[in-house]
Amino acid sequence: MDERIVMVDSGTGLRLTEGQLDEWSAAATVQLRRRGVRLGDSVLICLPVGPFLLMATDAVIAAGGVAWPLPAELDTCDLRRRILASHARVMISDLPRALDAADGSHVRMVVSVADLSVLRPSFRDPGPR
Repeated sequence: MDERIVMVDSGTGLRLTEGQLDEWSAAATVQLRRRGVRLGDSVLICLPVGPFLLMATDAVIAAGGVAWPLPAELDTCDLRRRILASHARVMISDLPRALDAADGSHVRMVVSVADLSVLRPSFRDPGPR
């Protein structure tokens, strides 16, 4: 029996299964806890809409944190305003604009998707379309 697909990346067509999401999120949760994320901590997440945003959000919640998604398409000024308002000390992002916007804020740790991932999800190829 095929495993349930929870997301299809609209840009690439790659599919993320429920098992892949659970496996990656569990590994990312361990990494967040090792970096000090605890119950009630606000964690900013600034990633493009897609599988990594879903997995990072799951990991923050599983670590006991409060996920604060920031739309990746915001300009630096709007990102900075939202980052300052959050008072978060941790941010998950690979976007240079988000890193620039966090400068001078409460953010003390920026974690990239690669830093969270001991396991790199191998998405399913959707095959011919």
